[in-house]
Amino acid sequence: MKFDKNTVIGVVLLAILFFAYFYYARIGQIEMATKQKRIADSLAALAPVVKDTAVTAESLSDTTMAATGASGSLVQSGNIKEEFTELQNDLVKIRFSNKGARPVSVQLKKYQSADSIPVSLLSGSFNQFSYQVNTGNNQTAASGDLYFSAAEVKQDAEGGQQIVYTIKDSAGRSIEHRYDLKAGEYMFRLDIAVKGANQLFSNNTLNLLWQVQADQQERDIKTEKRETQLGLYGEDGFDYFTMSDGLNKNWETGLKWLGIKQKFFNTTIIPENGFSYAEINCKMPDDSFRVVAQTTANLRTTFPSSNNANIGFHFYVGPNDYSILKKYKRDMEDMVNLGQGFYAFVKYINRWIVLPVFGFFEKYFASLGLVIALLTIFIRLLTSPLVYTSYVSGAKMKALRPEIDALKAKYGDDQQAYSMEQMKLFRSAGVNPLGGCIPALLQIPIFFALYSFFNSNIGLRGESFWWSSDLSSYDAVLTWGFNIPGLGSHLSLFTILAVVTSLLISLYSMSMTPDQNNPVLKYMPYIFPIMLLGIFNGLPSALTWYYTVSNVITLVLQFVIQTYIIDHNKILAEIEANKKKPKEKSKWQERLEQMQETQKKVNALKEKSGKK
Repeated sequence: MKFDKNTVIGVVLLAILFFAYFYYARIGQIEMATKQKRIADSLAALAPVVKDTAVTAESLSDTTMAATGASGSLVQSGNIKEEFTELQNDLVKIRFSNKGARPVSVQLKKYQSADSIPVSLLSGSFNQFSYQVNTGNNQTAASGDLYFSAAEVKQDAEGGQQIVYTIKDSAGRSIEHRYDLKAGEYMFRLDIAVKGANQLFSNNTLNLLWQVQADQQERDIKTEKRETQLGLYGEDGFDYFTMSDGLNKNWETGLKWLGIKQKFFNTTIIPENGFSYAEINCKMPDDSFRVVAQTTANLRTTFPSSNNANIGFHFYVGPNDYSILKKYKRDMEDMVNLGQGFYAFVKYINRWIVLPVFGFFEKYFASLGLVIALLTIFIRLLTSPLVYTSYVSGAKMKALRPEIDALKAKYGDDQQAYSMEQMKLFRSAGVNPLGGCIPALLQIPIFFALYSFFNSNIGLRGESFWWSSDLSSYDAVLTWGFNIPGLGSHLSLFTILAVVTSLLISLYSMSMTPDQNNPVLKYMPYIFPIMLLGIFNGLPSALTWYYTVSNVITLVLQFVIQTYIIDHNKILAEIEANKKKPKEKSKWQERLEQMQETQKKVNALKEKSGKK
């Protein structure tokens, strides 16, 4: 690629789109925070009272005094001990409390947090699953305050486990929480079986409070917060909202499921009958608490009118793994950010090309660094026709350089006349002036697809390659105790390699360009690599490694194509032959020339009137 005017235009367009993407993905949502905060303040009186944000996993008292209820009431009296029971399979260990008959913590056995301990979800006293129950005459209570009796854990032949919690009164009314965890699943089921549902619940409605605290799991909490989202499936399909302090959303109907998605894990609730109403508030505690977000959801689900009712839920507590989520057939795979917002279309590149190819190489090679290199080679082979077209276009522009320089000397400062004659020259020679930059622009979606892929691929998490201990995060080889604007508090080695190889590409292209008198063209090779240093330094090392390999391939291709493949004498002969062919102007060319002629006459009249 040559650094003539048209190439500069292409590079500038590339840079603009490049920054637009990062602005949208990383900063754009922040601008909505102020508006959301005003809405949240106006609705603050309606929000449930929760504990302070400085909530961490805390020990619960062994004995709690329960409220005293009247005869026939579900509320127990006296000192009742809180007891815990666990269900587990090969993937998760879920701890349940008889207080509220609810899960109080989930450990993922195959994943570790930044502290090298098992990833824990739903832990901490902020997390709640509770609904209102009519416990007696004009009396209500939260199920989270009621103490259930637990049966023994049962295990089925396939390795799954079940447990049933029961609470009942002397009038024969009862509530059972039946939990079922299958072997090899991150999803477990809850069936709330109710006898006397018409008396225990008003209007056949379960009013549910669901609170989720997303604790820090990755080493960089700021990046984790930026990529934490509220994901949901409504009447219009999947939607998401980037978490921000004061985020408030509500839905009147049509919500099928709701999830809190961190960078690599999510906690999702799926009601069997959907939610007839949902109001969601989000709070972002200070980074020092090591809490990414706290979400409070007031939810409502209805069930058929009957004295005996069964209300079903599924809970997903696991990784943001595309293949795992897809098998549940609820469009939950959309929680994995393979392309969102303005660049949502790139998710199809990831789903149809990148994921299958990456998975294929992963089957045969243990090193994910090598898999990334092979994926890079595959993509470069796929886009090689575009690259070749770009280099041929550059060679044609180089061949026309003497004639273009002659036009510049002839017309001087008359840019309009120069442009008209330049277009005529391009048309007569059969050269597309945008041929060098269009292929580069067509490769932008591929880069954005891979940016999303490497940022969201949980398979890279904790995988080492060379000096990088975690391909899903930056590979800091140098750190300092303060923040440098645009760079951060560390320096990544793969980022340095990506910048250096980008600089080499620019210098090589500049050496192939005959005219370096233009100051913009002279310094352009240094500008883009410097911008990359600030942009890439905080990105996953898998992405910067991919970019480095891609740059090395580009350097090799540039040398081979320019030296051994492109026949410059043949290109000159082709241009001369094109000049001799009769040319038919397109309607667009005719209109353009008419506009240029009209503007030229207007300018001439202005100059003439100015002289008078």
